[in-house]
Amino acid sequence: MCRQCMGHGPVYQARRHSARCPSECPAKRLLQLATTKKQASKFSFTFQRHYPANSCLLPLCSLYGAAITTVEGVGTTKTKLHPIQERLAKCYGSQCGFCTPGMVMSMYSLLRNHPEPTMAQIVASLDGNLCRCTGYRPIIDSFSAFCPRMAKEAKGKSLIFKGEKTTWISPGSLQELLELKARYPSAPLVVGNTSVGEKLLGIYYPLFLHPARIPDLHVASVEDNGIIIGAATHLAQLRDFLLNIIPEFPTEKTKIYHTLLKQLRTLAGEQIRCLASLGGHIASRASVWDLNPVLAAGRILFSVSDGARQIPLNDEFLARVPEADLSPAEVIVSVFIPFSEEDEFVSAFRQAERQKNALSIANSAMKVLFHPGTDVIMDLAILYGGIGSTTVSARKTCQQLIGRNWNDQMLEEACRLILEEIILPPSAPGGKVEYRRTLLVSFFFRFYLEVRQGLKSMYPSMYPDLPAEYASALGDFNDKPPQGMQIYQDVDANQPPQDPVGRPIMHQSGIKHATGEAVFVDDIAPADGQLYMAVVTSTRAHAKILIINPLYCYCLIQVIYIGHIICGVVAETYECAKRATGKVKVEYQDLELILTIEEAIEHNSFLTKEKKIEKGNVEKAFLTVEKIIEGEIHIGGQEHFYLETNSVFVIPRKEDNEMDIYVSTQDASKVQELVASVLNAQSNRIMCHTKRVGGAFGGKITKPSFFSAAAAVAANKTGRPVRFILERVDDMLIHGGRHPLLGKYKVGFMNDGKIKAVDLLFYINGGCTLDESELVKYVVLKSSNAYDIPNFRSRGWACKTNLPSNTAFRGFGFPQAALCAETWVTAVADHLGLPHDKVREMNMYKSVTKTPFKQEIDPRNLVVCWEECLKISDYYNRQKAAEEFNRQNSWKKKGLAIIPMKFSVGFNSTFYHQAAALVHIYLDGSVLVSSGGIELGQGILTKMLQVASHELKIPMSYIHPYERTTVTVPNAIVTAGSVGSELNGKAVQNACQILRKRLEPIIKNNPEGKWEDWVSLTCILKTSSNTYLGYFTNMDWDKGEGHAYPYFVFGAACSEVEIDCLTGAHKNIRTDIVMDACFSINPGIDIGQIEGGFIQGLGLYTMEEIKFSPEGQQYTLGPDTYKIPAVCDVPEQFRIYLLPNSRNPMAIYSSKGMGEAGVFLSSSVFFAIRDAVAAVRKERGFSDPFILDSPLNCERIRMACADRFTEMVNISISFPSICQVMMGPNAILVCFFNFELQANVYRICLF
Repeated sequence: MCRQCMGHGPVYQARRHSARCPSECPAKRLLQLATTKKQASKFSFTFQRHYPANSCLLPLCSLYGAAITTVEGVGTTKTKLHPIQERLAKCYGSQCGFCTPGMVMSMYSLLRNHPEPTMAQIVASLDGNLCRCTGYRPIIDSFSAFCPRMAKEAKGKSLIFKGEKTTWISPGSLQELLELKARYPSAPLVVGNTSVGEKLLGIYYPLFLHPARIPDLHVASVEDNGIIIGAATHLAQLRDFLLNIIPEFPTEKTKIYHTLLKQLRTLAGEQIRCLASLGGHIASRASVWDLNPVLAAGRILFSVSDGARQIPLNDEFLARVPEADLSPAEVIVSVFIPFSEEDEFVSAFRQAERQKNALSIANSAMKVLFHPGTDVIMDLAILYGGIGSTTVSARKTCQQLIGRNWNDQMLEEACRLILEEIILPPSAPGGKVEYRRTLLVSFFFRFYLEVRQGLKSMYPSMYPDLPAEYASALGDFNDKPPQGMQIYQDVDANQPPQDPVGRPIMHQSGIKHATGEAVFVDDIAPADGQLYMAVVTSTRAHAKILIINPLYCYCLIQVIYIGHIICGVVAETYECAKRATGKVKVEYQDLELILTIEEAIEHNSFLTKEKKIEKGNVEKAFLTVEKIIEGEIHIGGQEHFYLETNSVFVIPRKEDNEMDIYVSTQDASKVQELVASVLNAQSNRIMCHTKRVGGAFGGKITKPSFFSAAAAVAANKTGRPVRFILERVDDMLIHGGRHPLLGKYKVGFMNDGKIKAVDLLFYINGGCTLDESELVKYVVLKSSNAYDIPNFRSRGWACKTNLPSNTAFRGFGFPQAALCAETWVTAVADHLGLPHDKVREMNMYKSVTKTPFKQEIDPRNLVVCWEECLKISDYYNRQKAAEEFNRQNSWKKKGLAIIPMKFSVGFNSTFYHQAAALVHIYLDGSVLVSSGGIELGQGILTKMLQVASHELKIPMSYIHPYERTTVTVPNAIVTAGSVGSELNGKAVQNACQILRKRLEPIIKNNPEGKWEDWVSLTCILKTSSNTYLGYFTNMDWDKGEGHAYPYFVFGAACSEVEIDCLTGAHKNIRTDIVMDACFSINPGIDIGQIEGGFIQGLGLYTMEEIKFSPEGQQYTLGPDTYKIPAVCDVPEQFRIYLLPNSRNPMAIYSSKGMGEAGVFLSSSVFFAIRDAVAAVRKERGFSDPFILDSPLNCERIRMACADRFTEMVNISISFPSICQVMMGPNAILVCFFNFELQANVYRICLF
């Protein structure tokens, strides 16, 4: 499986060549148009071209005739680096490095096709790439500087490849294809493999037909009345062909082509567009495919088989009505797309969880044809995708509107008819029923306005101008390529040039990331006799296992969540092991199920006792305040979605029961400890190795130990190496993520906005086991954020449910707790009608005082960050500009928010603040540094080299970092909590100082000598091991007080957004972040951590949503159903400012940990969206208080922007027709539908 199945991106780039391609055809061109006439001009899509591709979508057989370039073929450290690779590494575009080869290949393909690409092309080329670490900004910046021998085709001959269970036939002619299809009517036709993909869907066919080599399926011609496109034409080819021909024709003829281009810009990512074919898109008829509604509205025809029959792409074909469908033996050969007519208007719309590279929640295409010179409807087509199992047509609505004038009365009637005709039952797959029904009429309203505007443009004197309040409902967001700015304090002018501390040094592995030479666990070469492991998981959330067959094992073991590992299988190949797991049948006896926080509270099901802190007298304060408000907020969970899934490779040694474990983990010592315990072996026989980790974010602290133990047992049992690599779906099913939270608040305040008393209750969904759910104490401790409340009480519990056991995640409770804090501060401001920023500033810490848990805090830098953020963001002027924009625009609104932050770094126990290091100096002067810190992408090894270079006073080129292994540094503490670099850096510093001190007598005797001379002359031991005991912290929970954290990180962020009130989409316009990083050891890396954390938090607060069925089955498994932020989500202006002249005496070189603090600052986007929603509601007369839960996705935004369309849906949802759909026309029972969202479990209750 390629890394894209894990959200990685293309791992290679293919170049196809045709023997008919003229010699002068430049290899760098994607398409070449050689047309001299508009009419009957022909073009074939078989010229040499380059495209990025996902290996999981390209069966090996389909690559016959293709030259493949992998990332190693672009450049390596052993040959020569390509400028793409070099820039990506030097511009900090790589952190963990797992996604980097995909980024390189996407950009390389673009440059081969477009040597001087525009920024829009660069950003578009990355649509299909995901990164969980960097925040994308440095990747875009690095690429912004860029504004093989061919295999011979076997022309005309069939290619046949026979596998163990599948045969692949690639016919060379259309006639051959038709004969094969007649002989094997059930054999799927595969061009791009995006719908059939074996590894993606787990579906196997005995025979595949691959028609990609047939010239008849690749033609493109411009005829008198339209264009003909071959069915095997890739969507990217279609896009480029349309871009070339549109300028040659009058605008009125190309309306349908413009609409297709609009949908093609956001359909999937470039890798998919380069593989998926037009014919496959049509034939598959998936509901969420964006082009089919457009093609159906455009009345296209497609020719089948020998061309004797043409089938219209209409609602009957889409519904698979037999008379209008393809027969099993027929093949789509070409597609005819007619020109548009003069009095015709056509538009398309879509809304997805993410604006690009995401399947639509709903899409639509609409076309209207008027009687010439009038606004009387002559023909109308309204089609929707994402509503049913295929594209649906509002045919009855269209028929009833024929002959009507295009006016406001028609609009009202059309919306009513659409909602009556297009039924979406409450149990519809995908949920979001009210939202999708709202989109039905919202899309039509936008189409209505576009047509009104078009009529005015065509006949200026006949039609009035659109009302001013409607103008903003037109058009999509005007996207711009993201731009960044980073400001930090330079090192002292007197610092020696070779001293790297404080300088933005490139990531130590950056080049290897970019060349693909960085080795992750699954990159390790197979060992002799290696076995592969797969696991059988529970399909019940809470049950007793009665029998496991074919093991004939009777037991009464309980499973406590869906995904609970029951047993494992090892085999010679992974495919065999995976198939074997499917043969295991388990019989269950179901037990009582608890899924939600509310259910856990009702059943008194908790994992922890109450955690509580209190300051002042809360009850007494509530008696003296002038106002009291109460409320609650639900915050959803979040998947770690690290790009390298959990991976372990166990190699037993041949003597002394020794075992090497190569594992992707944050805690190698914990892996060693658990494996030794399971095998009843001494820890000194178990050697754990972690070279680097492809992303972790807290998700690889506890769970890798269990996966390693399972593989180790298998290796110990068989005496053979075992490789256990979780597929993305299994990783998400088994693992758990960030804790969902229910926060309840009661706030007492004065009329001027001063908050006097706060009482908080927190419940987190811990899942089925304790794991890291003790983090509820971190939720409680961090729940005041940056606010100094004189009377403050916070209590928290971890709920036990039958969901995957949730675990540590970047920020460790703070992103949830602090969002709750900002919610109750916002509620106070709204209640009093005061500016949010004024209420925040009024209640912030300002002078030395104590936290609610009695720890002293000096918040002066918090105030500086706040004031600096107000200044550099130009907050007040932009706020006025946003208000003016909102006055002039009814259907698009801007919002602005500024948020302060007090982030607590580290752990509550001194034990977790220890570190150790081992430093060797060899006789040639080279230095080897080994520490207990693990490289997770945060640049810890780079910082260790900087520390060693500074302390030993030698260039970094002399120093090499060794992998994290329990052999050199035993009993090391987990790498987490933002303190890994400073703790391990301190250990390295101490070790290097010891070594330098040993060398001082030699240096003193030969001060003009070189490092190599000093080292070679001494007989003193040139190895130093050092343990750093770390920071002192403690927390007495009986008293609710203590010195809980080593220090605090202060910051502030200001974000501006624009929302589309019709769809709920939003655009991140600008973000300014001010962070108190003190003296940054490596500003380049620290800024990358801030940006990466911010984008990850953006996913938490605005996009990422985990969904479970009422039975506990997780719906969101994999990148197709679970969306993390992509390039399109980066703010257009992304500015980071590190506060200068700030020091932290606690940490090495007066630095601060930046790994987690940035996550919460993305709540500024959440509250900016809320600000925009508030503007909508105020304009529409809704004055009641409102709370928006997290994630604040497009559905929640749209439904909060209440208007006449949401009101129509609320009324229509209770129509008897819904009952009739569910129970038949003679139903007597009246059904009322109640929709509940409880901690991400969607329920539909019928009463």
